[in-house]
Amino acid sequence: MAEDRPARGGGGQGRSGGGNRDRTGGRDGRRGPRRRSAQTPSQRTREADPARTVAFRVLRQVDTDEAFANLVLPRALRSASLSGRDAAFATELTYGTLRMRGLYDAVVAQAAGRPVAEIDGPVRTVLRLGVHQLLGMRVPDHAAVSATVGLARQQVSQGAGGFVNAVLRRVSSQDRDAWVASLVEGLEDPLARLALEHSHPEWVVRALRASLVAARGAAPEDSVADSGELARFLSAHNTPGPLTLVARPGLGAEEELEAGGARPAGIAPTAWELPQGDPGALAAVREGRAAVQDAGSQLLTIALAQAPLPELAERSEQRWLDLCAGPGGKAGLLAALAAQQGARLRANEVSEHRAELLRHTLVGPVHAGARVDVTVGDGRDVGAEEPDTYDRVLVDAPCTGLGALRRRPEARWRRSPQDLGTLGPLQRALLDSALTAVRPGGLVAYATCSPHLAETELVVKDVLKRRPDVEPVDVRPLLRDRSGAPVPDTGDGPWAQLWPHRHGTDGMFVALLRRAARSLD
Repeated sequence: MAEDRPARGGGGQGRSGGGNRDRTGGRDGRRGPRRRSAQTPSQRTREADPARTVAFRVLRQVDTDEAFANLVLPRALRSASLSGRDAAFATELTYGTLRMRGLYDAVVAQAAGRPVAEIDGPVRTVLRLGVHQLLGMRVPDHAAVSATVGLARQQVSQGAGGFVNAVLRRVSSQDRDAWVASLVEGLEDPLARLALEHSHPEWVVRALRASLVAARGAAPEDSVADSGELARFLSAHNTPGPLTLVARPGLGAEEELEAGGARPAGIAPTAWELPQGDPGALAAVREGRAAVQDAGSQLLTIALAQAPLPELAERSEQRWLDLCAGPGGKAGLLAALAAQQGARLRANEVSEHRAELLRHTLVGPVHAGARVDVTVGDGRDVGAEEPDTYDRVLVDAPCTGLGALRRRPEARWRRSPQDLGTLGPLQRALLDSALTAVRPGGLVAYATCSPHLAETELVVKDVLKRRPDVEPVDVRPLLRDRSGAPVPDTGDGPWAQLWPHRHGTDGMFVALLRRAARSLD
């Protein structure tokens, strides 16, 4: 990525009038009097501990390779043989630094006296890790500075250690509240203040406010910010979500999950929460009878599977389709539910690599008798290739992922408003294809892990305008918790929006659409 390259000229010429810069962000010719560390040489850490090293390497992969932390970190922990408190420390250090990157970059810029873009990428990563320990964790200041300086010396250079030491000493002079107060001073726009304080890009904050305004109906826009709900929403993105598992129905995982320390979650009938421990240590998870899956994802999958099909009640065997199935979380639950109803599931994925992940995810249901066909193909073509074929179709459309920022915090820094221009046509094309592929009388569920209006109800409304043979079905009564009661506060219908700060789930959107029993064309 361009931002990870050294400042223009590398270690040589910088901008006109800027002097020569070293790769750590220091100025070779303009250092002035030497600043001595408050630590004695014997106190200074020469090498980084394994937990901080893991966090650094994972963040570098996220920055330079556009990797996802939730995929890279578990492998890194295993490779370093970290477990227990060390693994928990590395996990919090990694995710906390990613979540609060926007705020921490502003702190670093002020403490270093220059924009973070002028600091070399690896050093910038080290500084972010150090700032999180100082402002976001209960690590003593001296330990945070010493260990992070050691990390810089080990992973970057000795010179980097000196620069990191100087910056972090300035950061440690104030606590988090004081830094936030200093940084937001002079910002008159309340959304800009919220964006900085809660470490979100400002465009994301504005989009999320618009979603809340729409959810409140006729409420004035200002009431959303004034009520504090927007701040609670943003804060929920910076709070780690529970480790939620799905017990795939009919596969006998429930007793094993309980014996392994998991407890039933109230939000969904198939959801379980694991307070601590590695889910991979549970046999039910290893064998695919249970899996890690957000409760909101479970709710919408169950809603599609259990929605009545009165026009197709006489069919001896139903055919279901997951149009964009990789990596397979919803497909795994759909497969188990299909087996209970005697239906056959086609799980389609455009990427061969993700299709392979899908096959692995579906092992448990398939071994238990679920009939599943995994195919590789472009979901936009399925409608034309197989019109009027399926009884139930799930469109889990590619999206910005703004509803899952607590689990994938890097998405907030990778996405931009321009992504909506690419994703919108794709989402509409996939939904239109699904509506052609479903039988008259059948159902299509359109879902996104985003509350952004441009990815949710606007997509559905646009497609409905072009499809007089389709009508929306109120999905809210089908979203039921473990007690069987409808999940509250999901909107005015007919579609539903789940919220992290209201429901404790990812920000999932779902609309249920029925193809008319007889085409109106």
